[in-house]
Amino acid sequence: MDLSEIEAMIESEIENAEATVTRPRSYDENHEDAHFAAVVVSPAFEGKTLVQQHQMVYDALGERMTTDIHAMEIKTYTPEEYEERGGSA
Repeated sequence: MDLSEIEAMIESEIENAEATVTRPRSYDENHEDAHFAAVVVSPAFEGKTLVQQHQMVYDALGERMTTDIHAMEIKTYTPEEYEERGGSA
C-alpha cells in the first residue's frame, strides 16, 4: 500500500487532519511485513482520549487494517499539542 494513499484515507475521514505516514522498518517488496507509522494532527482530537484518537485513525483506515496493513504505529496530536512539541513527533 502506498504511503500517500494511507495519508489520503486518514485525511479524508478525520476533519482537518494532516497525516504523515512512513515505514519504520525496511521496505518489503512483497508487502509481507507491511508496518507503517502515522503522525496525525487534527483539531478533531480535542477533548478525546488517546484511545479515542487512535480509534478514529483505525476507523479511517477501515478494512485496510485487516487486509493491507499489518501494523500501524500512531501518534496523534491536536494542532496546539503539535506546535508545543515544535512541530515534530
